[in-house]
Amino acid sequence: MSQIASALASADKADPELAAAVVRAALERAGVGIAHSVLLFLTADFAHMAHAAVVAASRAANCLQVTGCTAPGVFTEEDWVLDRPAACAMVFGGDCGLAAHPPADAPLLSLAAPNAVSSAWLKSGGRRYGLLSTDNSAHGAGRLWCHGKMADDGRCETAIVGAHTAIGVSRGMRILGEPRPATSNGREVLKTGAHPALSSLLRDLPLEMREMEKLPFHLLAAGIISGQPEHAIEEGRYSLVPLLSANHDDRSVTLAMPLESGAQIFWAMRQALAAENDMRRLVDELAAQHETDETAPDFGLLFSCLGRGPYFFDGEDRDLAVLKARFPGMPLIGAYGGGQIAPLLDGNRQVHNAVVLALCRADTLNSKAGTRAAKTKAGTLV
Repeated sequence: MSQIASALASADKADPELAAAVVRAALERAGVGIAHSVLLFLTADFAHMAHAAVVAASRAANCLQVTGCTAPGVFTEEDWVLDRPAACAMVFGGDCGLAAHPPADAPLLSLAAPNAVSSAWLKSGGRRYGLLSTDNSAHGAGRLWCHGKMADDGRCETAIVGAHTAIGVSRGMRILGEPRPATSNGREVLKTGAHPALSSLLRDLPLEMREMEKLPFHLLAAGIISGQPEHAIEEGRYSLVPLLSANHDDRSVTLAMPLESGAQIFWAMRQALAAENDMRRLVDELAAQHETDETAPDFGLLFSCLGRGPYFFDGEDRDLAVLKARFPGMPLIGAYGGGQIAPLLDGNRQVHNAVVLALCRADTLNSKAGTRAAKTKAGTLV
């Protein structure tokens, strides 16, 4: 028995007792009286009382090892909550859990405020996956706590010990064309290949969009290739940069950030069906890493963008639905933030409008030593 469970609750107003209540409910579902570690996510309504909520959760779990952050929305396998005070928790009471001192080779569950993320931090410590903790605007910083203490530097990292963790990202974009060399002037893309940038974009767009009076720039992006263009899209070796506008006089397209000289780019579009299909691909891909041993994952962590969840899917979270349909009843916890941290082939990156998924299978044969170490470092409350 993995002795891992999650719980979710919402209320009309934020109260630290709500954090304690979800911990108690998760403990009951896990069949344990004491947790040796807890993952706790709270909506941004708790930002001004985050410390009190963490203390309440610690007392309910009878442990100090509580890690998490505030975010615009939270969810478990039960449901999702946005625009209302809510709390969710996952408790670990068996042979795997959160490490106070992560092993050197372990993937790092990483939470950070947007203004605290640096390229040096992203590159350090091996593979990272997690969430940008933001306020409800998805731009301002949220509150974070790590190992029972508030993370005043805006960053938090831990690792799941005693489990095999398969991690991946769904970018959820419809790719509109092949990579082409770009001619640019800072943020202005003048040409892709031999054609004006706007002409190539219109040619790649679906027919119904080409005739629109105003292009839906909030759905469009340029994919910037990293390395050689061959197989770059299939391997995920690209970053996505939003399109801001187009100039019909010189047929240029303006990006949200400058483009390096000689870059290879392609056009892409956010689309609900493409995102849902890509989520199915991701779940299948990660599940295969567990099911080769004929063993399904014991629990999952899911980090979604505020622009990818129910607001994008017309009031439902199809990403969450795909995962629940594949693994009914599997304990799951996650949050919606202003961006995600993903381990891509060319290194750890901030991504947006994406989903980062970790599926974990408890390894009871090899995790006992790691769990004992985690418990020793975590301590207990009396």
